[in-house]
Amino acid sequence: MAEMPSPWVTALAQFDDAADRLHLDDALRQILRSCKRELTVHFPVRLDDGSTTVFRGHRVQHNVVLGPAKGGIRYHPAVDLDEVKALAMWMTWKCAVAKIPYGGAKGGVAVDPKKLSDRELENLTRRYATEIALLIGPQEDIPAPDMGTDAHVMAWIMDTYSMHRGYSVAGVVTGKPLSIGGTLGRLEATGRGLLYVAQEAAGQGLTPLAGASVAIQGFGNVGGVAARLLAAEGCRVVAMSDSSGGVYNERGLDAEALHRFRQEGGKLAQAPGGDHLSNEELLCLPVDILIPAAMEGQISAANASQVRAKIILEGANGPLTPEADSILAERGIVVIPDILANAGGVVVSYFEWVQDIQSFFWEEDEINERLRRVMVRAFAEVKSLADERHVTLREAATMRGVQRVAEATLVRGIYP
Repeated sequence: MAEMPSPWVTALAQFDDAADRLHLDDALRQILRSCKRELTVHFPVRLDDGSTTVFRGHRVQHNVVLGPAKGGIRYHPAVDLDEVKALAMWMTWKCAVAKIPYGGAKGGVAVDPKKLSDRELENLTRRYATEIALLIGPQEDIPAPDMGTDAHVMAWIMDTYSMHRGYSVAGVVTGKPLSIGGTLGRLEATGRGLLYVAQEAAGQGLTPLAGASVAIQGFGNVGGVAARLLAAEGCRVVAMSDSSGGVYNERGLDAEALHRFRQEGGKLAQAPGGDHLSNEELLCLPVDILIPAAMEGQISAANASQVRAKIILEGANGPLTPEADSILAERGIVVIPDILANAGGVVVSYFEWVQDIQSFFWEEDEINERLRRVMVRAFAEVKSLADERHVTLREAATMRGVQRVAEATLVRGIYP
């Protein structure tokens, strides 16, 4: 596969297109194009063998006009500042599309967490949390899990921050364990949000769910949960993959069995139940719904012409390049964009934060119903704008997000 374009270049291209359609003036474009804060830290971590390694991390706040910054923390060897900036910008639009009072942020450390012991991972996390502590806080910037991080990592960050303050601050992160202020439904939230959006798309006649063939690239909390929920709705999940590769069976795979297989340490490239294939091959299968739920830039000008899905439901952030978007639109393939499709995670993170602040917690069915209402409303608004302006769903979603942040910027004015 050709070299992937910079996610930041992709994010800016999407913003510029929306700004053109909204006729934003140059001053407003400059404000919304810029990240408010970009923090890069280099910090030492003592490893189990007694040696010390210096790691590089980032925390970026793109925009905080609508509320505190919100965004995940990613542990991956490819993390760099451009990727984190792009993810922060997408979070700004995503929160605005969902109408939740957050701005966009993102963080990350360039590290392969699979190569660290639990003790080393904790040491790295606590030191990174200390380095970015001058930016984060329950009213300032609220991290959450992302690729390579989980609830336990959030617990270490929450504890580190709390130790510095001298009292427990549950609301400094979301995606925490239930025992320290986490919320029911958070682990499944992004995948469940994808389900709700798919149901709305089916209701709009885009594709029926019953019997629909589905291929999913990425089998983490997003792809794995989406696979099980869509299968329960009557979809035929025919292909799934993780970083090792994937498995394909035209008749359908047992999503629950593959989930257990992965929990026991198995790799989908070696999973039973079908033929094995690469991540690149999975993207080109003839399916009704394709869910790229792994990394950015997976579908580009190099392979967009080979994609044979009817609908692409973006579980990952930025899995398509602008060139791929254009090719797919010309071919009549519907793309339900990341800032709409995978917003379930940040919506339930918002619910967790609200519960932490008020020290009153909701039942899981209430959380899922609140999430459903938010996703249904967001989809309806984006679909209505797309139909009204004769644009793609991505163009409509980006326009909606940018417009809300632009309006808030104009209303607040520029200080001083």
